[in-house]
Amino acid sequence: MTTKSYAALPANQVRRTDRAVSDEAWIRALLHRAPVGYLATVHDGQPFINSNIFVYDAKRHVIYMHTARVGRTQANVDAYEKICFTVTEMGRLLPAAAALEFSVEYAGVVVFGTAVIIDDPAEATDALQQLLDKYAPHLQAGQDYHPPTPEELKRTAVYRLTIESWSGKKKEVAPNFPGAYWYHEVGQP
Repeated sequence: MTTKSYAALPANQVRRTDRAVSDEAWIRALLHRAPVGYLATVHDGQPFINSNIFVYDAKRHVIYMHTARVGRTQANVDAYEKICFTVTEMGRLLPAAAALEFSVEYAGVVVFGTAVIIDDPAEATDALQQLLDKYAPHLQAGQDYHPPTPEELKRTAVYRLTIESWSGKKKEVAPNFPGAYWYHEVGQP
């Protein structure tokens, strides 16, 4: 058996090429519909991961998110701007005769790039509005809520994640896979 040096491969190269997705429309669609993303940062060799609501801006090919003005994310990004961001969807669980062969259907996108806090009030306001449009499309600015004010913008950090590369990956099986079931259907609390 030949051992592959995975550390020497590009970060966005998927190990299982039979599950790799190169269709950029599929990747963009998953980024648009995923409700939560996970941002990975590093500080002094220690990795951190943080769940966030986010929006993918296809025109600018960036991801926007926001957090508090102070905190771990801001400190980590100030020290080292390189990030990794991921979204996933879980499909059905796939039982097997051997425990080691149990599996799951899934879809995921991993993004590699850099993060910066947006200083431009117009871009920050636009990014926040995109977040509101994604998560509250039934509500209207100026009618159901007031748009962000300059004073409010000073209290939040709006991030632009610039996408340098990405990869998509999925596992799907036939609809009639024997014994396949959804996690929420097996009496989970």
